[in-house]
Amino acid sequence: MTKPRAACLIGWPAAHSRSPLIHRYWLRKLGIEGGYVIEAVPPDEFKDFLFRLSLRGFVGANVTIPHKERALALSKPDEQARVVGAANTLWYQDGELCSTNTDVEGFINNLDTCAPGWARCEDALVLGAGGASRAVVFGLLERGIRRVHVANRTIARAKALADQFGADVVPVAWDAISELLPRAALLVNTTSLGMHGQPPLELDVGRLPPHAVVADLVYVPLQTPLLEASRARGLKTADGLGMLLHQAVRGFELWFGQRPEVTAELRALVEADLANMAR
Repeated sequence: MTKPRAACLIGWPAAHSRSPLIHRYWLRKLGIEGGYVIEAVPPDEFKDFLFRLSLRGFVGANVTIPHKERALALSKPDEQARVVGAANTLWYQDGELCSTNTDVEGFINNLDTCAPGWARCEDALVLGAGGASRAVVFGLLERGIRRVHVANRTIARAKALADQFGADVVPVAWDAISELLPRAALLVNTTSLGMHGQPPLELDVGRLPPHAVVADLVYVPLQTPLLEASRARGLKTADGLGMLLHQAVRGFELWFGQRPEVTAELRALVEADLANMAR
């Protein structure tokens, strides 16, 4: 009798993750006998844990903070993971531990769902220049966006990102955001500004064009002040929870052999869980 397939989330800490809720929902929905658990692994034990992943009974894993860069170095990454500089999904192919970064399609597929036609825009403005920003910029360039402006408080980080991606990425100073807003048909916040416990994102969405789309990667709170102000102006928006759900799809398919769907029922389940956590 073959043992049911199992995957895990590796992080430190990891207890806050919503990934088990998402993957267990899909396992139930698709009638697959399998498992998904959290493995809290400190940094000094990560390499050993990864090398013994299959011996521990896992067919693959998600990887979260602070292990994403190490996971990239200890596996065979695809182009997405290499360019983003971090891996969040691991699986075995022909006995080899492979990796990718599904934040790219998580972001893009969520935009496609929330704001069909968004990719017709010429100018995008991305706030922040960290790992999440690299995934966003990679996805935007793949979809043919002509100019991606990257604003960061430390301009050197924005310049480094532009150096990596080429002439279509333009680094801008944080205090230049306001003058860029009227040209930005897509605005993406990849910073922690607006998250619970973090300073607000000071930005006048009234300066955006009337057809602009606004995406915020923050999902706690679910409705950030940026998204609330954008919706009040009638702009299309895409929230961080949608990206979280969509980025989980490919990992599940790689581990369990069926492609799951992001449904209203799943979203409501995770929304309720986030609301309970906030109480």
